Amino acid sequence: MEHDGIEMREGKSKAIVNEVKKRWQLYVLLIPIVIWFAMFAYKPMTGLIVAFKRYDAIDGILGSDFKGLGNFVNIVSGVNKDAFWGAFRNTFIISAYGLMYGFPIPIILALFFSEIRSEGYRKIAQTITYLPHFLSEVTITGIVITLVYTGKSSTGVVAQLLYNLNIVPEGTKIIDSANYFRPMYIITGIWKESGYNSIVYFSAIVGISPVMYEALRVDGGNKWQEIRYVTIPGMAPTLIIMIIMRIGKMLSVGYERVLLLYNPNTYMTADVLSTFEQRLGIQTGNFGLGSAVGIFNSVIGFALVIGANAISRQVSKTSLW
Repeated sequence: MEHDGIEMREGKSKAIVNEVKKRWQLYVLLIPIVIWFAMFAYKPMTGLIVAFKRYDAIDGILGSDFKGLGNFVNIVSGVNKDAFWGAFRNTFIISAYGLMYGFPIPIILALFFSEIRSEGYRKIAQTITYLPHFLSEVTITGIVITLVYTGKSSTGVVAQLLYNLNIVPEGTKIIDSANYFRPMYIITGIWKESGYNSIVYFSAIVGISPVMYEALRVDGGNKWQEIRYVTIPGMAPTLIIMIIMRIGKMLSVGYERVLLLYNPNTYMTADVLSTFEQRLGIQTGNFGLGSAVGIFNSVIGFALVIGANAISRQVSKTSLW
């Protein structure tokens, strides 16, 4: 039995070598990608050890004193616990609102695009909705601030519209109000990413067999029934995979937009884990605590993905693995 096992392993090794020799050009093309991942994805992971140390820039990562779980205890129940749990709450609330209001919009856009029969008009409409995705966060936030700015000499168009509709009290400085930061952040994200995110769902719709629609029309089905009984079920695997991935990012609110939009007046509702980590780790120089926040964030996100995937596998038989 042992001899057979050795022969089997040798046979697999020869098969791998022959495969590499046969398609060596493809493996050569993989070398730059492997190097990139090694340098920029795996090598930085060695820095995670900072979260378990009392980091000193002079002593370096390896020379700094080992602190164990002290940094984690500090952020969870120590001096920084109030700020940490406030940032945790804000992160979860903003992500939940983004999932609730932002997730359906790309699906609706994809349904609209699929109903446009003129290919030229559809391409124009898609290009217009895709465009904000390719603008930098600085540009997007600059436009948002201009639209909601309220000053002595002028008032932003959106701010003036909200005043006229009595949605926001006259004279309220939206950009400095903690109550309006979350809606402003969510709406900005929907505007920037919905069009681009609709590509996945539009591709899923295109992949549905036309025979299904024809069969429903023969049975007397209308447009709404087509969407309900053919389009949505046909998109279901894609929807499930995307929502699992979205749940895994519940605590990964991008700090760039928050950093550009928030200010001390809006910390109450705007400060999220990523900005808290940046402020604690970089601005105050406490890299150990900042790294601990990052690891805590990643572990919770990983757990959310595992849980969402397990539930999906049990309920719908569709999962990431």
